[in-house]
Formats: sequence, C-alpha cells, structure tokens
Amino acid sequence: MDEPRAYNMRYIWGVTLVSAMGGLLFGYDWVVIGGAKPFYEKFFNLTTPSQVGWAMSSALIGCLAGALLSGGLSDRFGRKRLLLLAAFLFTGTGIFTALAPSFTVFVGNRLLGGVAIGLASNLSPMYIAELSPASMRGRFVSVNQLTIVIGILAAQLANWLIAEPVPAGATPAEILASWNGQTGWRWMFGAEAVPAILFFLLMFLVPESPRWLVKNGRAADAGRILAKVGGPGFAAEALADIRATLDAGDIGRVRFRDLFEPVLKKVLLIGIVLAVYQQWCGINVIFYYAQEIFTAAGYGVNDVLFNIVITGAVNLIFTLIAIRFVDRLGRKPLMLAGSAGLAVVFGLVGASYALHSRGLHILILVVTAMALYALSLAPVTWVLLSEIFPNRIRGAAMSVSTFALWAACFVLTYTFPHLSKGLGPAGTFWIYAGISVFGFLFIRSRVRETKGKTLEGIERELVGP
Repeated sequence: MDEPRAYNMRYIWGVTLVSAMGGLLFGYDWVVIGGAKPFYEKFFNLTTPSQVGWAMSSALIGCLAGALLSGGLSDRFGRKRLLLLAAFLFTGTGIFTALAPSFTVFVGNRLLGGVAIGLASNLSPMYIAELSPASMRGRFVSVNQLTIVIGILAAQLANWLIAEPVPAGATPAEILASWNGQTGWRWMFGAEAVPAILFFLLMFLVPESPRWLVKNGRAADAGRILAKVGGPGFAAEALADIRATLDAGDIGRVRFRDLFEPVLKKVLLIGIVLAVYQQWCGINVIFYYAQEIFTAAGYGVNDVLFNIVITGAVNLIFTLIAIRFVDRLGRKPLMLAGSAGLAVVFGLVGASYALHSRGLHILILVVTAMALYALSLAPVTWVLLSEIFPNRIRGAAMSVSTFALWAACFVLTYTFPHLSKGLGPAGTFWIYAGISVFGFLFIRSRVRETKGKTLEGIERELVGP
C-alpha cells in the first residue's frame, strides 16, 4: 500500500490544515497565559506560590478531563464531532476568560479551555494519522505540531504587541493601575476567539476519519474518502488492511479493559512513558515561567517579552526542519539526538545559575534547548503516539497516553515554583537534565522505528496478528 502512487495532495493538505487548527488553538491557549502572567497576577492579587501555581496549572486539570473523555467519546461519536466541540470550547473560553471579573471565574474558564486543549491534543494528530498515506504520515502529523508552534508564536507576538512598555522600576501598584494591568491582559486571552470561530466553521467541511468509519460499520463511506486520498486502488488496499486488524466483535465497541491485555500493556507503557517524558524533560517551564527564568538571568519585563518571541521564532523554524526530516531520518534518531542535547544544555543552564552567571548566554542556552525540543520531542512524540496503537483501541490508548501527558504537565507546572524556591534554578534544571538522560536510555532500548510503515503494519509488528 506504500508504493509510489498519485496521491491527491491538495485534498490531504486541506484536511490536514483544517484539523491541525486544533493544534494552533492548543498552542495559543496553552502559552498565552505566560505573557499575561505579570499583569493578571497583580489584578487578582496572587502572592503565594500555591496561588501562582494554580493560576498557571488550572487549565491542565481541564486537559486531563478532555484527554480522558476524548478516547471513549471519539470512538463512539467520531473524531470530527469531538473536534467541533473543542472549537466551540476554545471560542467560548477565550471570550469569557477575557471578561473574567474574579479569580474564580478566571480559573473556571481556564479549566474549560483546558478541556478543549485535552480534546484537540489527542484528536488532531490521531485524525491526521488515520487519513494520511504511510510514506508521508510523519510529515502530516508533524504539521499538527507546526500549528501548535504557530499558535505559541502567535500568543507570544500578541502578548508582546498588546502589552504597553513597562517603565523600569515600576512597582506592583503601578503595574496594576496601568493599561496592561487592567485591560491589556484581557485582550491577550480574547484574541483567541478569532481563529477558534474559523476552526469551528471549517471543521464542517472535512470528512470523518476513514478508520473510525470502518470500525463503526461504514466501510462504503470510508472507501469514498480513501479514494479521494489515493484513488480506487489505494482505497481497496487500505480497506482490506484496516479490516484485517479488526474482528467482528470489535466493531463499534470501546473497551478500556483491552488495554490491559499483556501484549497491549507493553505498547501502552511505551506511549505513557514517551508522553510523560515529553513534559518532564522540562522545556515547558520556559513557556509558562519565562518571566522568572529570564528575570533570574538579569532581564527586565520588556526584554522578557521580546526574549519569549525569540524562543517562539526558533521553535517555529526548527519545527519546519523536523517536518522535513521526520520521514527521511526516522523518528528514533531525532528523539535520541534531542534527548542527548537537552541533557547537556539543561546541565549548562543549571551550572550558569549555580555560578551566578547572568546575561546573553542564558538566552542562547534557552534558545538552543528550544531548537532541540522542536526538532525532536515536540513533534515526534505526537507522531509516535498516533502510530503505535492498534486500530481497535487507538482512541482509548491515545486517550490514556494524552491523559498521562497532561498529568505530567500539571505536575511539572505546579511544582516548578516550589522546586525553584527550594532547590534554586540550578538544582531544578539539573533535575530536568537527569530526566533527559533517562529518556535517551528508554528510547534507545524500547522504541522501534516506524517510518514508512502503514498503521496496520506497525500494529502487526508491535502486537502481532
């Protein structure tokens, strides 16, 4: 099924870009809070590490709920309907977070926005993988990561452009009384509604996942969609391959207990470890706590916002490079290179803080870490998670893995202020360096290469016929 053939690239790209808008909104909603942080904290008078950590991590509780719900609901109602729900939630929470009169309302909307992130982070890459030809699946699934990065950069640019310059030495009271402290941070959140509405409308134009259709007894509809992707011959081969991995008892059924079958537990463990490692490598504290990291390195508020934009631009550039090479070099080499590089860079960041060395080199190290992450763990983890699970339990297994990812992200985000206070920035980054070493060893010993293989071929290789 993977020999050279004439694929309808316009159709595949169109469906991929629309569904990947879930990634764009995921990235925007996930990161916008970092730039708004200096201002909404003053508005809501957040002073303790627990208050600060809850404000930053509350969306991640919603992510856990969205990820957990997405598996069973998407297997029952389809990938498309759940992505429509995510678009609706992104729209509403962007508006109502911006209008929040109290910290309770603010957190409530962050929680619901997190549900949308949990849905989109699980469903967008899975949907793209289920539609894409094997030889270019890595490239198309990585497009979802590209849109996440574009969303991150859009949030960083929006924060930088919306915020008015903060005078050097401004007191907390002056920041609170400023336009930034009263209104600016609200526009940062509200801007999300524009792409969210567009995503909602465009999702009506894309088809349902062909593999979900076959699993739910609608093979004829799946065949028409697959024919649009690669012609009648491709459709016939794909349908036969999909049917071979499903038996009659699996059609339309969602059974989480199947994940605990001995052969499936091994694959699920790999997915969970990869998902947790992508978060615990520590790179995401740069998105959430850039203010603290760059302030500790000697930068002021205005410089911090500009430095965040630099990291976002680097993230975008190296994600584009990853898309180019993920189907050429393969998943495993990129993951190993990124893990080794992050271990070294975070070790150096920790050493810089330990030696009280401040300045430009901290920015360079952070940018280097961002480049390594964008080239490896950021896109390739999602590619692998969308590939390694069998057809009959892919929704449930992706749901569990994505739940583990967001649980790990919550732990990382909530503990960083406490770790930084207790161990200092140096000790905290050394912990992340050690985790990167563990990730390198795990990937080298347990992860198999999947490039160029059909989803059904990967399934036979990992769990047997």
